[in-house]
Amino acid sequence: MSTHGRAAVREGGTSGLLVSGWTELAAVLMISGGLLAITEAVSALSQDDLLVISRDYAFRFNLVGWGWIHLALGVVVLATGIALISGSQWARPVGVVLAGMSLLANFMWLPWYPVWAAIVITIDLIIIWALCCRTGVAPRA
Repeated sequence: MSTHGRAAVREGGTSGLLVSGWTELAAVLMISGGLLAITEAVSALSQDDLLVISRDYAFRFNLVGWGWIHLALGVVVLATGIALISGSQWARPVGVVLAGMSLLANFMWLPWYPVWAAIVITIDLIIIWALCCRTGVAPRA
């Protein structure tokens, strides 16, 4: 990608769209958030001592169940982030939905690892805001 002003122009693509800085930020955060979710999943699936088990919480999934949820979500968020940075039009609305799902999953994950979940929730909120800005898609001149 080559840089032109505030936007990076996607070369050789069929859609001919400009990918703004906000869209690039959302894509990078989605890739980072996906990797964080995959790391959470590995920690949960290995039943690492790093995680705290809380018994008195309304959402009763076992740790391995949470691991599979975070693994699936992390892989899909990572793939959508890669598609978003490459300029795919479908990745913007899918990214908003996935960031919302990740936000909810990490809200329910709070009892097991509150600091990490709070960081991912913040990343998800920034992703949703950045993808909802309409400065992200403009026709190529």
